[in-house]
Amino acid sequence: MAFTVTRIIFVILGIVGTFLALPFATSIVLGEGLKLTLSYAIPMAVSWLFAAIFFFAGKKKKMNLSTKASFVTVALSWLFMGFLGAIPLYASGAIPNLTDAIFESISGFTTTGATILSEIECLPRSINLWRCVMHWVGGMGIIVLTVALLPILGVGGFQLIKAETTGPEKGKLTPKITTTAKVLWFIYLGMTVIEAILLMIFGMDFLDAISHAFSTLGTGGFSTKNNSIASFNSAAIDWICWTFMFLAGINFSLYYYIFIKKWNDITGNTEFKVYIAITVIAAVLIGIFESPAYGSFLKALRYSFFQSSTIISSTGFATADYTTWSPASQAVIFALLFIGGSSGSTAGGVKVIRWVVIARQFKNEILKIMHPHGVFTIRLNKQVCRKDIVFTVTAFFFIYVLVVAVTTLFGAVFGLDIFSAFTGAVTMCGNCGPGFNLLGPSCNYGFLAAPVKWLYSLVMIAGRLEFFTIAILFSPAFWKK
Repeated sequence: MAFTVTRIIFVILGIVGTFLALPFATSIVLGEGLKLTLSYAIPMAVSWLFAAIFFFAGKKKKMNLSTKASFVTVALSWLFMGFLGAIPLYASGAIPNLTDAIFESISGFTTTGATILSEIECLPRSINLWRCVMHWVGGMGIIVLTVALLPILGVGGFQLIKAETTGPEKGKLTPKITTTAKVLWFIYLGMTVIEAILLMIFGMDFLDAISHAFSTLGTGGFSTKNNSIASFNSAAIDWICWTFMFLAGINFSLYYYIFIKKWNDITGNTEFKVYIAITVIAAVLIGIFESPAYGSFLKALRYSFFQSSTIISSTGFATADYTTWSPASQAVIFALLFIGGSSGSTAGGVKVIRWVVIARQFKNEILKIMHPHGVFTIRLNKQVCRKDIVFTVTAFFFIYVLVVAVTTLFGAVFGLDIFSAFTGAVTMCGNCGPGFNLLGPSCNYGFLAAPVKWLYSLVMIAGRLEFFTIAILFSPAFWKK
């Protein structure tokens, strides 16, 4: 079993290493120097070498992956991805501190978007491209990509995907999980290409366009500019990024239903309707609160829609510093930090569907008190929700609150004020990026103590895998035979 796990991990790292070809080619074309070019070429070549060795070494063996091995494989894959992604950042000298390079890499792959960098525009363009590529790879999930590309591995693809993907329910769009994975990545790629083209039409150059398309669809938030999207000072670019941030926060299964014309599955999707409602209500409220500052309600809406979507989708782009807004607007933004996007999307956060389940269960508990002999159920997507979903959601909230509390305490011990520590913990757990106070959208994470950065890195991975995968590994019962 150890060989199977090792084999899959190295194959995954080989696939991740392939994406280094993008900044590698960019570095050569732009003539950014031998040292920078080698910082991509060497880890790319080494990842390919080990992937080939382990792939062909076990080609004749039948691979069966247990549930336990699936969790170990996924957790270690994400950890080693973070180390691999950090190599170009550190070896090139772009981020000379190893802890900072690993933090930036893990933030990239988990699509958190929290950066230790204060000056981004002075970095080589290939480095900024790599930062955004990491978002795109991590957004849909490298395990999903691996299952799509290499079904010949012969392992339990669905088990691996369940350990990586988001939301309380995991299902197959098609009878074969490999086909489902291909469908999801095809949709993801198509949307990325469309956004990149639109951004180029409205003023971005090629590298900026594909970099921001990667960040947007991956809901990560890394930018090539110090002031993020605000640097372009373009309403058209704002609305393009807003559109695709909003779309990336929707369950990608719904896009597949559009292709096969399952309109009832779209219009009847509970989470989809609630996600739209929350985004619109939040944007309108902020627009009303900020109208005096921007001179008109319509102008305020440009910024309110963008910021509400960038927070609920956990992207973290900025067209304004919301910490300078009115307390009422900040309260709305603060609430959105806890909500997140849809399950099955690239967005982070708690997820809308979990809040729906908790809210409806709360309503049922009230009804039970009023009518002790009544029978009450939760309905999702016009169907009765399974009871085990309620239990799973409740367990998620418990571990979420526990990790936020511990992470907040750890940050406070190392000098953060309590509100910065708390919002930092929330953004790490939800892979949201910006918080408040010292960790707001105009700040960075570079000043944090090294132990805090290491804990935050672990929490980012745990949050990306929605805690259960990591929690299981820390459970003594998991390691008993």
